[in-house]
Amino acid sequence: MTTTVLFGGSFDPPHKGHVNAVHSLLGDKSLSAERIVIMPTFISPFKPIGGSASAEDRLAMCRLAFSEIPQCIISDMEISAGKVSYTVETLRKLKKIYPHDRLVLAIGSDLPMTLPRWYCYREIISAADIAVFARKDSDYPKITEAAEIIRADGGSVVTVKTSPLEISSTDIREKILNNEDISCYLPDKVVKYIVDKRLYSDRG
Repeated sequence: MTTTVLFGGSFDPPHKGHVNAVHSLLGDKSLSAERIVIMPTFISPFKPIGGSASAEDRLAMCRLAFSEIPQCIISDMEISAGKVSYTVETLRKLKKIYPHDRLVLAIGSDLPMTLPRWYCYREIISAADIAVFARKDSDYPKITEAAEIIRADGGSVVTVKTSPLEISSTDIREKILNNEDISCYLPDKVVKYIVDKRLYSDRG
């Protein structure tokens, strides 16, 4: 059975931490992932200038950031919907596209405790296994606690160790706004795209 992983986020911009996470998913033997669907989320077009890149630019940057990982598919499914999408809705659509695949939902270490409060939570854990990124050793106790709750509800949880990037996309945008060097945080192709397009360089 083919394993398809859903990896969503704003990717505004996609950085080396995201790339590291994908490599970690592909390298985890318990997952045996063969396909990673990179799913940029919809962001309101009414965000202030300098706050967010357009959907077109975020898709383009994702294609550049993950271009050297053949297992990655960049999807505009949520962006094309033109609204905030619930995870369960995205999983339903992926299930129709990959009806015979094992679906896995990849989430950050800050999210598993909130998962039981997500819309249609039980359908989510029925439709997909959960892969939680562990960025540091201190993540494990809270992941373990959350995993016990999810498993008690019939879900499956895998912990994936990944190399952290000690900066967020928000911080990267701020650095660009302040004309600071961001080359160590982003893939080279993404840096060039941001510079060429002058993204994030104007204050709203």
